[in-house]
Formats: sequence, C-alpha cells, structure tokens
Amino acid sequence: MPFLHREGPVFIAHLGSRGERDTENRFHPDWIAAIDAILDEATAAEGPAALVTTGDGKFYSTGADLAWAGANPDRIDWYLTQMQRLLARILTLPMPTVAALNGHTFGAGAFLAVAHDHRIMRSDRGYVCFPGVALGANYALASVDLVRSRLPAHLAHHALVSGQRYSGVDALAAGLVDALATEHDLLPAAVQYAQSLAHTSGPVLAHIKSSLHHGAAAALREPVNGYNHHALVSQP
Repeated sequence: MPFLHREGPVFIAHLGSRGERDTENRFHPDWIAAIDAILDEATAAEGPAALVTTGDGKFYSTGADLAWAGANPDRIDWYLTQMQRLLARILTLPMPTVAALNGHTFGAGAFLAVAHDHRIMRSDRGYVCFPGVALGANYALASVDLVRSRLPAHLAHHALVSGQRYSGVDALAAGLVDALATEHDLLPAAVQYAQSLAHTSGPVLAHIKSSLHHGAAAALREPVNGYNHHALVSQP
C-alpha cells in the first residue's frame, strides 16, 4: 500500500508498498483509499506544505486495476467515480504538487501525473502513454477534460489520438513533462522544486487551481453512471 514520509514541508507519497520495488501501483480501491488518507494527512498539516508523488523502480503507475474491475463488473461506476474524484483532488489540492515519474506511466497513471502542477521524469527509463486508442478503449469524458485543461491543445490531441509512448526526451520536447533527471537525482529534484513553492500552499492556491480548471474538476467530481466497463484502460 502507498505510504508517506515527510522532508520539511514536503510530503512524499510513495505509490508502492514500503520496501518493495517494481510494484505497478494500479488503482485498486484500497490503493485509492490509501492515497486519499495520505492527502488527508498532508492537507491537515499546518504551515507551508507541498506534495510529491513517486514510485520505486520500473513503474510510476500502470493505471486501472483491470483484474479488480473484471471481478466486480457491478461496481464499475462506483470504481470510476472514486478514481475521478482522486484526480480532481490532486488537480485542486491546496498545495504545490509534483509528480516524480520514476518509470512507466500509463493510462490512469498518466492522468494522475497530468493532474499534478509539475512533472519531472526520469531521463533514461520509462514511458508516458495514453494507450486507449491502441487498445480500442474509450476514456471517460471527464478524464479527457482533465487532459484538455492541463496540456496545450495540440499536445492533448496528439497524446490521446496517437497513443504515443513518450520517452523522457520526447515528453520534455513535447511539453508533457517539465524537467528530466537521472534516477539518482529524480526525487531530490522533485522535493527541491516542491519545497521552493511550499510557501504558496493554502486556500488562495486552492481557489486559483479550482478556477483555472473549473470545468475539468467539476466533471471529475460527478458520479459516473452507466459507463461501459470494457472502456477501462491500463497498460501492462
């Protein structure tokens, strides 16, 4: 399960289990609940604060938990609602957020990364990809709204309609990430950036984010009803 540690004002949310490498960090309902609990703890703290999310090893996140979804077809609407509300929460969190993309970032994991204020990607390993078009799977409209709100129009269009796997170099050139770092420097760089903006945390920042991304945030908070469970996207 995800766990949290803190360096000064920076809360570091590790998306995988403590002491394990190469976990895929899929959006299992228990995983979503654990991230929500981490956000509860971070937002309850007094004083300057910022959030960094990262994985350990090969993966940042490979997206939706298709095994759970396949075993629970009657709960897909509820599941997607929980996923989207987590994205909305990250998008409008009252503190700076930085995604430290240590490895493969696919499907829902890519949407999670895009919801952050700033993205730093490992320079020598991993891809960011929205693979729905290659898999023949639709995205929920609210998720598309998120990408459209957070990325330049031409990039949002290309990333979604092409299903391109962006390496670190390609992602930086396209504007999908903001910086690159080596494996050794990735987390320190993310923490340093987050710490530099921790003083901006608070209700004013939350209001600005909510205003900037009002449409996407509102759509992500709406309950999902009657969604086709075959449209869930993840990438092994």
